[in-house]
Formats: sequence, structure tokens, C-alpha cells
Amino acid sequence: MATAKIGLGVGPVPTTTHRVTAVAASSSAAFSPPPHRLFFLNSSRPPLRPRPLPLRVAAASSSPSVAAPGKGVENVVIIGSGPAGYTAAIYAARANLKPVVFEGYQAGGVPGGQLMTTTEVENFPGFPDGISGPDLMDRMRRQAERWGAELYQEDVEVIDVKSSPFTVQSSERKVKSHTVIYATGATAKRLRLPREDEFWSRGISACAICDGASPLFKGQVLAVIGGGDTATEEALYLTKYARHVHLLVRRDQLRASKAMQDSYHSVVVIKSCYGVIDVDSSMMYLVDYHECFRVFDNPNVTVHFNTEAVDLVSNTKGQMSGILIRKIDTGEESVLEAKGLFYGIGHSPNTELLKGQVELDHSGYVQVQEGTAKTSVEGVFAAGDVQGVVDLCVLWFQESGEEEMIFL
Repeated sequence: MATAKIGLGVGPVPTTTHRVTAVAASSSAAFSPPPHRLFFLNSSRPPLRPRPLPLRVAAASSSPSVAAPGKGVENVVIIGSGPAGYTAAIYAARANLKPVVFEGYQAGGVPGGQLMTTTEVENFPGFPDGISGPDLMDRMRRQAERWGAELYQEDVEVIDVKSSPFTVQSSERKVKSHTVIYATGATAKRLRLPREDEFWSRGISACAICDGASPLFKGQVLAVIGGGDTATEEALYLTKYARHVHLLVRRDQLRASKAMQDSYHSVVVIKSCYGVIDVDSSMMYLVDYHECFRVFDNPNVTVHFNTEAVDLVSNTKGQMSGILIRKIDTGEESVLEAKGLFYGIGHSPNTELLKGQVELDHSGYVQVQEGTAKTSVEGVFAAGDVQGVVDLCVLWFQESGEEEMIFL
């Protein structure tokens, strides 16, 4: 049997069982190639058709949402874009629930929650060298997007959870959903000092637990503003890292001390190893005042009563170097040396849209069933800081976001 050969160009080709004739292109005007065909050696299959490219669906940011055919109602709508919101989005998307996420805007014009104003996050697992807050939130966002979450950088303006399906209306669209996960978080209260924005996250923080161990503050003289349990606890916590801590209190006493003073007139006070138990005619409850008394006994803490912050002071390098303070009773002003300032004046929950629809506590935080994310309305869940968790920690936000999917 003759060996099969491939002829290129024009010319005789040995006769074989199978033949491929291919004509090379020529620039010669005189050359006129004959009609040609392509045959497959040792094969009787017809030529393969080109395969269509697979469609890849990406999360949209501007086009209207597309409801499921025949239903017109989304499975899950998530409101908020902090760690809790993005975590809920990741788990919902992986469960093929096709969540719609309204990221909204924090004060500052970007979604991502309070971590967008944090310089370095050093206690989040998986980042031994630390990661900036914005970078961490960007990774969470991209992970949610990768699994099919539909993200919209829009503010939600109206929520109606009084009837099902629920209605969520943003500045651009109206969506109905069987389930709503509310993860709008809380906003740290600020003093609005003249140079506050300049040094926010560069010397000012609203979370000692989050930022106290940062190299920016470690071994430095720091200050805490506030007169309640939060401020005193933060001052004591910072003594683990700071050279010294100043506690600035506007009043002439700590608020917990005032509560103790009032208790002599209205309740019986019983000291215990856990703090102080206040007993009145109707109830008995535990009040954790012991931190406030410990602060006076700590040599690394100086309490300044009748003192308010007026402004911040910087050095020649533009770094925060002190706080301009004023004695309220005398009006005297002076500069207190401090490389960092922590606000211990609380947070405001972003729950305005839910008022009158779900149960909130006296401070405006969403009340949830213990150990769950369920609110007073079936199908509405609250995740993260909006629940009023005391310890503001990214890991709690993330775990809380995961809880949403457990109870859907």
C-alpha cells in the first residue's frame, strides 16, 4: 500500500485511499487555484462545527434586576455592605439563592462599612502581615460577586416589611423579596472637632479593641473621651499597649458612679465578684460597674473630670501630637500630649428604615431572638453591628452574616 502524502500547491499527488488537497495562497496574478476540498485522514466524520462560547453571568451594577420567570419576586435581598452583608451575600449566592445586594453609601461616599475608614486590620485570620480595611472589604465584595450576587451601589430609601413579599425601594429600582437581611451596621458617634476628619484613622479611632494594638498607638500616650462603661473599658484595655492613657470626662464624675450614687436612694446595692447587683421592688439585674472603679486604681490611667476636647494638634510632620482641651468649670485651655484619641461615646444604629416595623430596643438597635438573627418579623433578619453587639469585631460580623443563611 502506498504511503499517504499531503500535496501542497498544484501538482500530481500519488493515488491513495485518502487524500487531502490543500492550496497555498499565491500572490501571482496568473495563478488560479482549482477548487479544493478538505478530507480527514482515516476518518469518515464530517467537519466539526465551532462550539459556542459559554456564557458568563456577572453581577450587574447598573442594569435593572431580573426577577425569576413567573414569580417577579427575589429570594433574598441584602441591605448593607459591611462584613456581615457581604458574608450573607456569599453564603446566599453559594446556596443558589441569587441574592440582590444594596451596598449603599457610608458617610464618605463608599460602600463597605466602618472598615473602609480603618487603615490596618491585623487580627483577621489568613492575613499574617495584616491588610487594610478597604482591601479586605474589596476582597469580600469580589468573592460575593464571583458567586453570583447581584450588587447595586445604591441607597435604599424605603422598606416595607409589613406584608409579604417585602418591598425594598432604592434610589434607582423597586424590588420585592421573600426574605430581607438587614446589615446596615452602626455609625460611630463623632465630636465634629475642626480637624477630626484630617486625623480620622490617622490618630483618631472609635474602637480600641480594633486599633489599640496597631503600631501607630503601641507604646504611645493615648486619650479616651467618654464617661460611661464603654470609655472606661476602652481606657483599661489600652493600658495593655499604651505608655499611658488619659480619660477625658465632661462631667464631674463617671456616669456609672452617678448611677451608684442614685442607687442608695432607690435600690439596695449588693456587691459581688461580678460587679454590682441593683435590686429594686420590681426586678434584680446585674450592672457591670466594676470597670469604672478599677480605672481609678490603675496607675497607667489619669482621669480628667470637667474636661472637653476642643481640637487636635499636629507636629511639623503633620502627625497628631496632642489634644487641645478645655476645663469646663474654668474655661482654661491647654494642650495634652497624646499620639492617639479614642472615642468612647457610643454608636448610632442605622435602623431608621425599620422604625415602626420591627422591634427595636431603647437605643434603636434591632432586637433579635437570642442566638439567632431572627427579628420580630418572620423573614426579616438582622446581621452584624445593627444588632447592637457590644464588641465590635469583624469576626462577629462575619459569623453573624453566616447565621443569616442558617435561618433562611
